[in-house]
Amino acid sequence: MLGHMVYFTLKDNSPAAVETMIAACRKYLTGHPGTTFFAVGTLVPDLKRPVNLTDLDVALQVAFESRAAHDAYQVAPRHVQFIEENKANWAKVRVFDANVS
Repeated sequence: MLGHMVYFTLKDNSPAAVETMIAACRKYLTGHPGTTFFAVGTLVPDLKRPVNLTDLDVALQVAFESRAAHDAYQVAPRHVQFIEENKANWAKVRVFDANVS
């Protein structure tokens, strides 16, 4: 499997903007072929160990059954539309792709 973890820091990180981003993730990024896991949420604010990164507003985790499924997702119209409709509010995006089992 391939794990696709994306961490968004928003320009407008008001509660309403965070909820809008989460709703967009659920609308556009769920149900893609080959997806085996999907989750989206927010930072746990009271976990502040030295190793915790805290400059994120929305965390997205998607697992795919294969690299091919991940690659198809990257160019899928709904994924592209998600990017186009939301990127104006992104201050920083970090993507981590990993082979997972």
